[in-house]
Amino acid sequence: MSHRSFGRRSVLRGSLATSAALTLPVGLGAAPAFARSGRPGAGWGVQTGDVTADSGLVWVRADRPARMIVETAATESFRDPRRWQGPLLGAGTDFTGTTRLHGLPSGEQIHYRVLLADPDDPRRTGEPVTGTFRTVARRRRDGVRFLWSGDLAGQGWGINPDRGGYRIYDAMARLDPDFFLCSGDNIYADGPITATQALPDGGTWRNITTEEKAKVAETLAEYRGNFRYNLLDDNLRRFNAQVPSVISWDDHEVRNNWYPGEVIASSDTRYTEKSIDVLAARARRAFGEYFPVSTLRPGAKDGRVYRVLRQGPLLDVFVLDMRTYRNANSPDDQTVDPRGILGREQLEWLKRELARSRAVWKVIAADMPIGLVVPDTTENEPNFEAVAQGDPGAPLGRELQIAELLRFIKHRRITGTLWLTADVHHTSAQHYQPSRAAFTDFEPFWEFVSGPLNAGAFPASALDATFGPERVFVKAPTASNVSPAGGYQFFGEVDIDGDSGELTVRLREQDGTVLFTRTLKPGRVGQ
Repeated sequence: MSHRSFGRRSVLRGSLATSAALTLPVGLGAAPAFARSGRPGAGWGVQTGDVTADSGLVWVRADRPARMIVETAATESFRDPRRWQGPLLGAGTDFTGTTRLHGLPSGEQIHYRVLLADPDDPRRTGEPVTGTFRTVARRRRDGVRFLWSGDLAGQGWGINPDRGGYRIYDAMARLDPDFFLCSGDNIYADGPITATQALPDGGTWRNITTEEKAKVAETLAEYRGNFRYNLLDDNLRRFNAQVPSVISWDDHEVRNNWYPGEVIASSDTRYTEKSIDVLAARARRAFGEYFPVSTLRPGAKDGRVYRVLRQGPLLDVFVLDMRTYRNANSPDDQTVDPRGILGREQLEWLKRELARSRAVWKVIAADMPIGLVVPDTTENEPNFEAVAQGDPGAPLGRELQIAELLRFIKHRRITGTLWLTADVHHTSAQHYQPSRAAFTDFEPFWEFVSGPLNAGAFPASALDATFGPERVFVKAPTASNVSPAGGYQFFGEVDIDGDSGELTVRLREQDGTVLFTRTLKPGRVGQ
């Protein structure tokens, strides 16, 4: 195995300890109260995202108006640092901001520290908060390793101090990945967090709570508070300071199973704002403020979530948005469906980018599965939320768009495609094969599912035979909404060997235990 090893865990002991020391204390039942005197502070930690071979985004949140300054160096001693002048952080972005670093050396460990300066007196700066990340290697032999999962603080299972919070992030950090792909449901804006929840064994789950998590999110301030909530967790802040992110979104960043143009039923009295489009605009703004996403930065061309991240000669990651452009949830049995789940513009973008990709592996990072049936049942009719609707015959509804994409991949002879997703709150591996399918004009491929990170776990979804899936592995509870205390919390690992080009997928439990492994060879189909 030729993957780079910089010993980052040992390198970080000093720098992350400094970050932890700077974190403001969190008491059970309340968010940290920012002190209003002294120098600017960054108690919410730092993050990096959308890192390339020569660039990356650094994120921070201040406790008051401040100028963001970033310094980078080759070592944690910060000898001869390079300084980057960042934006002025203010109320307009909830005191968050990102600074783009560029001209970085490829395939190297970058140490950085963020300083926050008083806008009226630049000499007055708060204590620096440090982090590190690796830039993408241009050399194939260096290999690539990343993790993915989704679904955080769902179904009312929030940060439990009795269990040490979101412990899964420490297990992921120990694997020292190049980046973490979050496949959506970074928050549950529609899921209030109460102080306690009853457990099946008679015990009690305790949550850290905040004012913004006491109800469903409707206002911009409430959406912002949902993203801040997760940053109260020490494990997540440490992970953010060590591992760059590639972030997508799904439904719970806004509301369960939402689609454009939806009007919330009058019977749902939790919401006074009934327009999903209004809520989605607020959620999207908060999402862009709280994550370092290159296409959502101020001045970005069209402010979209979908994008491609080039990770060197071995890997391109195609981040999809299966929420913003979809049609309405329905029985999904129409024979013509030009909009589908991606929208025409995003579908054509994906085709172009896949066709021009020269990477050995092309990971399609979907926020919903293809062949797993995800219902959205209403009082009137059985609607469907994802692609599949349970009809095993020829493609219908949103399946038509996926069939078009799969046919394109086959006829353009695009090799090395691999689908990763979360959403369904269990982990599984599906192999799609034309010989088992009603629609046959495609090459075989794999889809791997992981998650949740910290949310309720649910039984395995039914399979739809249209594209011929075979479930090779699954781990899921038999009951619904099993708490994280009951297990069934998962993440996945993708490890691409720089010498052979082989890609190995490992499905892991929350402590890092490997449940399933599959190695795929480059340039082959039907593996």
